[in-house]
Amino acid sequence: MTRYVTRYASLAVTACLAAVAGLAFHRVFGFGPVAPVAAVAAVVPTALCALLSGPRGKPWPLWISVVLTVVAWAATITLTVLRPALGDGTLPQTLREGVLGSWKTILTTLLPAPAEPELLVLVSLVVWLAAFASAELALRTALRAVPCVPSLAAWAVALLLGVDGPGSNVPLAAATVVLIAVLVLLRADVSATGMAWRPLVVGVPAAAVLGGLALASGPVVPVGAEPYNPREQVRAPPPQQRDSVSPLDRVGGWLLSPDQVMFTVQSRRSEIERLAVLDRFDGVTWSSTARFVPTGRRVPEGPKPEREHQVGQRITIRDLPGVWVPAADRPRQVDGLPVVVDPASGALAAARPLRPGQAYRVDSVVPEWTADDLADATVATDAEARAARELPWGPGAKEPPVQIAEFRRFAQAATRGAVSPIQKAAMLAQYLKRYARYDVTAPPGHSYRQLDYFLGEGRRGTPEHFATAYALLARTVGLPSRVVVGFDGGNRVGDTVQVRSGDVMVWPEVKFGGLGWIRFNPMPDSARRSKNNDSVAAGETEQKLEEAQKNAASQQRGQGPGNTPQKKAQTTAASEEGSPMPWWVFASIGVAVLVLGYVLAVLLAPALRRRRRRTGTPAARVTGAWHQALDDLADVGLSTVRTLTAHEVAQFGASSVGADAHGHLRPLADLVNRSRFAASGPAPDAADLAWRHTDELGRLVTAKAGRLRRLRRRLHPRSLRDRSVRDRRDVTSPGG
Repeated sequence: MTRYVTRYASLAVTACLAAVAGLAFHRVFGFGPVAPVAAVAAVVPTALCALLSGPRGKPWPLWISVVLTVVAWAATITLTVLRPALGDGTLPQTLREGVLGSWKTILTTLLPAPAEPELLVLVSLVVWLAAFASAELALRTALRAVPCVPSLAAWAVALLLGVDGPGSNVPLAAATVVLIAVLVLLRADVSATGMAWRPLVVGVPAAAVLGGLALASGPVVPVGAEPYNPREQVRAPPPQQRDSVSPLDRVGGWLLSPDQVMFTVQSRRSEIERLAVLDRFDGVTWSSTARFVPTGRRVPEGPKPEREHQVGQRITIRDLPGVWVPAADRPRQVDGLPVVVDPASGALAAARPLRPGQAYRVDSVVPEWTADDLADATVATDAEARAARELPWGPGAKEPPVQIAEFRRFAQAATRGAVSPIQKAAMLAQYLKRYARYDVTAPPGHSYRQLDYFLGEGRRGTPEHFATAYALLARTVGLPSRVVVGFDGGNRVGDTVQVRSGDVMVWPEVKFGGLGWIRFNPMPDSARRSKNNDSVAAGETEQKLEEAQKNAASQQRGQGPGNTPQKKAQTTAASEEGSPMPWWVFASIGVAVLVLGYVLAVLLAPALRRRRRRTGTPAARVTGAWHQALDDLADVGLSTVRTLTAHEVAQFGASSVGADAHGHLRPLADLVNRSRFAASGPAPDAADLAWRHTDELGRLVTAKAGRLRRLRRRLHPRSLRDRSVRDRRDVTSPGG
């Protein structure tokens, strides 16, 4: 009966291992969608294997189990996961797409991925296979740890697909450690006669301590290498053309018809709504290099500022054309509208052209930069920044256009006296504010030739001209720049703002190391008055930005070369990078691991020693039973037995433990004497009888000495040494 209980308890543990491995997919989909799928996929195949094992414990042929589990999985997945998706196709087609294509869809989607049935099929399949294989291994093999392997393989799949996903797997990893330890201990003494539960008395608490150690040490383990990310090896399909007309080309027409309602924003706080990010200039027009990827709801974070504020907005589309989705920078989550996102810029685009009446909610975290943040800013030097400094010659050009040299001289004159990149960027914006006039009737266009006319002769333009001119001039003096199209302001009525076509705005951004893209405003002050709206440019955010720009531009040139902002930033970064973790942290972790490892060894050693003594030939088992009895007697003070015969040990042991012990020590002494000195070796029944006497003696010793006293003695290093020496020494006398 004990063997059957142990077998089914082992199956319960393997099912829990598979379920925990399935929960590791929470970084892909979240706990809510994954939990029921993992539970069903872990329990059903395990129960099926238990039923097929038969009442006598002899499993059916493996091929029958495989066929039945395939049929059971197809039926279960159809009834539980795929039922909502069957309306769009047949079951074989849906299964084929889910099993063969879901992994690539997950790897090309920003996590958490949408909990679509076709994607959850993969979770069900992986967990089902792990549970089925673990159960079959537990029933068909005697190796203790082998049934854990399929669940660990499922863990590997979950970890690979969940790289960069939200949340942590440390608690689940700790639970896995505990379950593996329990399974190994549970299967340790399956062949023993009625003793399978004994290792669990000490083993389960030890496994719990081990899991607690894994849970506590997981977040503080210093890991220097980046995890392998399979997303870097799998490319999403090439992004389709998002919009046949660039939003930048629509700006002139929108400004000439300023009263068309583009969309409405329901929010208590006004923000600048970003529409499109344009970072590539080919000499004629600005375009986007965004690599849009699908996303469930999440948008990756950008650079983390010291100060920021969160804003939630409900946006309803009215007459906004195209596929670009407006949102405050930087969005973190979008609900109610299927979108794709550019992970680098956070720009959003709809899967299909926008329609009037579409509504969605977007939660954003808006950074708040100040003059202090910008004072030590240095120009970014990453690959994106290098691309944002390129000055192309133009389509089909065989030599650089002459305008580039003129633009460089213009920018150098505008930024003369600047001693830092932030001063250079701010001075260029202030210069353009005073240099040209705001005029919505200026002819549109932003090629080299048209910007040369804007800066040389016309000196009047729309936001399109000011922003693109600034971005081009910034590149000529080494500042990485790009152009952003969005909306600034609108008419507020209560919590709702009507954003009109006349509220369109184009602004340039410059990238700084550690800060990311910083918005600058080269528009003349007359642009605000002419737009006649509740512009956020006059609000708190824009006021802080203008104050930072003016403060940076008004810094004196008299800063010495040893005290420049660049030098200060480099010194600060070097000091931060050069401060390693204190030595005492590693020393404390090392001491804690050693102490806990010693305690675990002390707790596990008796169970492992007992199991080793119970195996082997009958003579070895009788000798092991005698050694176990000597260990038990040492806990009541009878430790010096090397010069005593077996019957003398029995006599002194009975006086130390009690009269009841004599009935077990005397027969045990007879058995060990016959085993050592008889002409023929003992029979297996004699070995079993010796261990029954030893087990009963152990219970009497525990009642006499108490569990706490026995535990204290085990923790002493001398106890481990004495027991180890006793195991290695050949018994040369009956009392040895």
